Amino acid sequence: MALSEKEMKLEKTYLRNASKEISNQLDILGKEIHVKEEEITEFKKVLWEDKGSIDSVEMQTGLMASQMEANFMLMKMEYYKKLLKIQYSPYFGRVDFKEDKEGKKAIYIGLTNVEKNLDYIIYDWRSPIASLFYDYGIGPAKYEAPDGQINGYMSLRRQYKIENKELIRVFDNDLNVVDECLQEVLSESSSEKMKNIVNTIQGEQNEIIRNISNKHLIVQGIAGSGKTSVALHRIAFLLYKIKNLKSANVLIFSPNNVFSEYISDVLPELGEDNAMNTTFHDFAQAYAKEFKSVETFTDFIERFYTGKESDPKLVSFKLSNKMIPVIEDYCNELENKIIITGNIETKFDVIDSEYLNYLLKERFNKLPLFSRIEKMAEHLCDKIGVSHGKNKRSFIKQIKELLNVKPDFKKIYQDLYKSDSFKKTYNKEYYLRLNVKKINYEDALCFIYLKGILNGFPYSNLIKQIVVDEAQDYNEMQYIILKKIFKNASFTVLGDVNQTINPYQRYETLEILKDILDENSKYVELTKTYRSSSEIIDYTNKILGLKHISAIRKPNNVPVKFRNDIRKLEGDIHDLKNRYNSVAIITKSREESISIYNKLKDKIENISLMEDNVKDFNKNLVVVPSYLAKGLEFDSVISYTDKENVYTNDERYLFYVVCTRCQHELIVYNGPTSF
Repeated sequence: MALSEKEMKLEKTYLRNASKEISNQLDILGKEIHVKEEEITEFKKVLWEDKGSIDSVEMQTGLMASQMEANFMLMKMEYYKKLLKIQYSPYFGRVDFKEDKEGKKAIYIGLTNVEKNLDYIIYDWRSPIASLFYDYGIGPAKYEAPDGQINGYMSLRRQYKIENKELIRVFDNDLNVVDECLQEVLSESSSEKMKNIVNTIQGEQNEIIRNISNKHLIVQGIAGSGKTSVALHRIAFLLYKIKNLKSANVLIFSPNNVFSEYISDVLPELGEDNAMNTTFHDFAQAYAKEFKSVETFTDFIERFYTGKESDPKLVSFKLSNKMIPVIEDYCNELENKIIITGNIETKFDVIDSEYLNYLLKERFNKLPLFSRIEKMAEHLCDKIGVSHGKNKRSFIKQIKELLNVKPDFKKIYQDLYKSDSFKKTYNKEYYLRLNVKKINYEDALCFIYLKGILNGFPYSNLIKQIVVDEAQDYNEMQYIILKKIFKNASFTVLGDVNQTINPYQRYETLEILKDILDENSKYVELTKTYRSSSEIIDYTNKILGLKHISAIRKPNNVPVKFRNDIRKLEGDIHDLKNRYNSVAIITKSREESISIYNKLKDKIENISLMEDNVKDFNKNLVVVPSYLAKGLEFDSVISYTDKENVYTNDERYLFYVVCTRCQHELIVYNGPTSF
């Protein structure tokens, strides 16, 4: 609805005054920070030069005061940086809300709070009152304040597009319609990196972002539903909401390094430092130190789809839930049969094997098997009255030598496949030949779990929030491992069972993960897609026979195109490149990506090849294998496979992932005939 001339004048005045106030605060803070930095530097200089004449109590008091000043200044610097981010676009939304028995109030919403004369002229989007903007349309509304629920009536919901302190556009709308602002954002071309969605967060997304009632959240969201954006905005909200939670306390598990780089701008855009980011591969490499390297998930997947895996049945078994009790039973077998076979002689005493076995089997039996050795060594030092250090190391060495099962985790893992627990479940034993330098992905998971049971999982109390993206490609053993290491952390797990590219396992529903996390878990589904046009959604629904997915983006009247002649590929690329900011040629395999790239690199300018170990890539025109495309989006996509390598029915989920990367226009070369 268009604003009257009077309303528009009032809005321009408010923007001008808000911008002026931000400029004033930036000026004051800038000078204050500069002065404080000089004062602290001068104080430390005086302390250093005159430390001989200052008594210790006075020095300690001065240092504490200096540290407090430094911490206070750091807070001001953080706020200064946030004001810098909003100075040209101070806010994006407004609601007019009348509390019961109170007057109407206009609430302007932006990336951070701005206060003037003890009143907020702009509210942080994460503040309780700002939830009105995301959760309600015109009519009765409420929000949870620190003192309890506030009820009232919302008479206005307004959105703004502001650039360089100028009001470009104003939207008045209700939540009951797909608003103009959202459609405008959806119609834009995709960017080099993921952007924040703070001005277009939808109600069902906001519910996930602001949930603090449940310790763990499990989100099943279809392709393009904004799962990753929701997770990142949830992190920003929790950093705002939870006292003493810092970005360093948050760990994100991304599917690959490319994706980690793609999402790296979102939290800084929201005024927060980036959280720690890893892949399960990098994580596994840190724990399987007996090997020089661990196979990446991409290489593991490639083994299957290129037919290089000689025993897919065994791989599937290793990744199945059946493998969990096999490993646990095998570890119990080891614990039952392990003994210390001799005495330890010291210059003070002879410690006989019976006592050593008592320590191993009874005194310290609450500890993981091989972690008992260190405790035994400490106990022996105390028993004979010698210091730890060299004596403790000597006892550890002697105990290990006297064990009938040595803590050689490589050998123990190899012997697992000859054990009764394995043979009983798999129906035959298996001779495992471990590569000295590199361990396969599926073996790395089993190896880490076995080593954790026998030696203890390395507990981490630094990490308080865990985010797992592309959750459907993790098996249950991986979640058990993560839960044991980060046992007090809260988990936000996001995935889509329809985008499973791991050919060896598939969840019917992610809700099953509630049993692994704990009872304070909530399962949520996101069924609206904001990424693709309705034409693309109609096609991708047919791939998997889906019916419940609803497209929010308006139709663009561009049908999905199909090709069988590679000679048209170059022309299609030029055509798409002229009309869109980003074009991706997504192949099934890495070999096809390399082959297509080599054919095109001398013919088409600025084409790039995406590889797993490269973080930076040119999104404008890129050739990418299907396994690396997860989570990314492009204006236009060409799905390409050789005629001899079309997607089979067993590979339809992989094909679905490829096609759902596309926003506006999809061309399929040598597509599956069965869809």
